[in-house]
Amino acid sequence: MYYAYKYRLTPSDAHREELDRHRDICRQTYNHFLYRLNEYDRDGIPSMSALRSELPDLKQWWDDLTDVYSRTLQVVVERLYDNLSSLSALKRNGYSVGSLQWKAPRDYRSFTYSQRGFKLDKKGGRNVLWLSKIGNIPIRLHREIPDDATLKQVTLKKEPTGEWFATFGVQMDREPPTKPESPERCVGIDVGILSYTHDSDGFSVESLDLSEERERLEREQRKLSRKQHGSVNHRTQQRVVARRHADLKRKRRDFLHRLSAYYAREYDLVAVEDLDAKGLMGLPSNSRNRASAAWGTFLRMLEYKCEREGTHFVAVDPRGTTKECSKCGVSTDKPLWVREHSCPSCGFEVDRDLNAAYNILARGLDHVGVVHSESTPVKTALPTGTHSVPAQRVVEAGSPALTERTAQAVSE
Repeated sequence: MYYAYKYRLTPSDAHREELDRHRDICRQTYNHFLYRLNEYDRDGIPSMSALRSELPDLKQWWDDLTDVYSRTLQVVVERLYDNLSSLSALKRNGYSVGSLQWKAPRDYRSFTYSQRGFKLDKKGGRNVLWLSKIGNIPIRLHREIPDDATLKQVTLKKEPTGEWFATFGVQMDREPPTKPESPERCVGIDVGILSYTHDSDGFSVESLDLSEERERLEREQRKLSRKQHGSVNHRTQQRVVARRHADLKRKRRDFLHRLSAYYAREYDLVAVEDLDAKGLMGLPSNSRNRASAAWGTFLRMLEYKCEREGTHFVAVDPRGTTKECSKCGVSTDKPLWVREHSCPSCGFEVDRDLNAAYNILARGLDHVGVVHSESTPVKTALPTGTHSVPAQRVVEAGSPALTERTAQAVSE
């Protein structure tokens, strides 16, 4: 199993200067080999190993290359070929693509140590990351890397805020947990905007309120527009805007991480809609709220965490989950502003999102071959009411509905 662990670096001014210099040398190396590839267009592109073999000769007249770890320079060439492969894949899928462009300093923000040339250590009671040709850089290990993990690589990245982060690629020699053949605790999740998630157990989590963060971002953007482009004040204000963007992004991702981890740990089967999040962005109106919801990110997080926890993750066809009655199967058209489902055939009345969650769960159970009752919306008895949980509780506690579930169990 392969995971990524991201930590913040706290380099000194001297280390920052050295990290920036290494990053820029890698950028120039990338541009150099891109130029070399453009020379080969007529005769065919050489192999990656052939291009990497030019590095020793290149160091004889380009002295700066000797200051960068050799394996890091090889990864630069691999990165170039990965970009070419991605471009070719888009072209094969029918997209109109151009050619790779040279990287400006602001476009090339990271470089990688692969397999060797780095080590986590402790110096003077502090955690440090040792990098070949750079030295020891203090690192904030806010969570421990498992003892059975093998560090495969580390990527150093400079964010637009000026902060440096280290992302470790970690290989764990352990088999993923076995998924139960007959899952007992099952849940269907319907995602939305007003209620971010509404599950088949009758619990909903409100969307995260980011209005204050957006207001601060817009205020700083207005200040940036009044600065003279290219001036010191303009560059300083750009950093401020970048920090506001980072605050908003971190708060959203923290919310999504906690919510997805909860569902992956508490259930044996999680059924969701197989949404085309990118396609939904092209729909008219309300695109800002859809983008802020980050449904695609949430579903990706939920998928890999379910795999890690040994939970069934099932993505079902989203068509008709809102219109279809979860009790009798009759479809009823309803506009978006109608928030209650009332079936004209069987008279079943329930919250619109809860009805959709029932349908998602039923389709998920069918997908894994679990037999469920046809007389009730789902296999087990479910609460008919809806308990709404503020998003702030998810951020603070990390368990969106434990308080409500515990209180309900005691009362019963």
